[in-house]
Amino acid sequence: MLQKTSDNICQIVSEGCCVELGNEVILDDVSFSIKKGTLVGVVGPNGGGKTTLFNTLLGLVSITHGSIKIKGLEPKQTSGMIGYVPQKEELNWNFPVTAKEVVQMGITNNNSLRPLTSKKHNQIIEESLSKVDLLDRINDRVENMSGGQRQRVFLARTLAQGAEILLLDEAFSGVDIGSQEKLLDVLKKLKNDGNTVLMATHDLNTIGERFDEVLCLNRHCCAFGDPKQVLTKDVLVELYGSHSSMFENHTLGNHGHNDGI
Repeated sequence: MLQKTSDNICQIVSEGCCVELGNEVILDDVSFSIKKGTLVGVVGPNGGGKTTLFNTLLGLVSITHGSIKIKGLEPKQTSGMIGYVPQKEELNWNFPVTAKEVVQMGITNNNSLRPLTSKKHNQIIEESLSKVDLLDRINDRVENMSGGQRQRVFLARTLAQGAEILLLDEAFSGVDIGSQEKLLDVLKKLKNDGNTVLMATHDLNTIGERFDEVLCLNRHCCAFGDPKQVLTKDVLVELYGSHSSMFENHTLGNHGHNDGI
């Protein structure tokens, strides 16, 4: 089911990636390749490995077997290249923080060795908010914004750090349809500008219209490619049905290969 693409035009390449946490195999022999400027939906059941995959891409989780390369580099070598927008921000909404101040946090977290002037700071903040269509709300307090607008502010913060690859965790959760469509318009515009976007989602009803590709995860890669082609009945059963027998030979240190590799 894997869609094959040439490595020299792929921004993210996973080859047999396996991740073990504690005594549990979380990701098992996961392979896929994603081209630059692609909007990818990541689907699968709770506990299927979506968050672990994001953490692995961010270099926060070590790979036990196989590899993931981002522009040819190991995840831990890509500081600032990947930005993460979590489902729920740990932010004190009683604190009067504005959209401008939230986006500025992205610049502050940037590990660039070249200090930025205040004028350059403001330029980056304004450009980032403009990309998510919220420049007119730059001085508004985030606590007074809708859930969808908050998501876009946090996305702007990620853009301000200079991220080329954007990871969004359940960005549509708790957001009304109109706000979802607005966020999707922004994401499509960003991918047309060359950003690569991966978003974890549980919404399968519109995934064919919303995403270029879908990555189906249930500890392993059930399918990857055009959602209109790969989301077959068998794949859906593999994703959300009972298939524990598939992992009988998959244990810690042994990922279904006879040689234990």
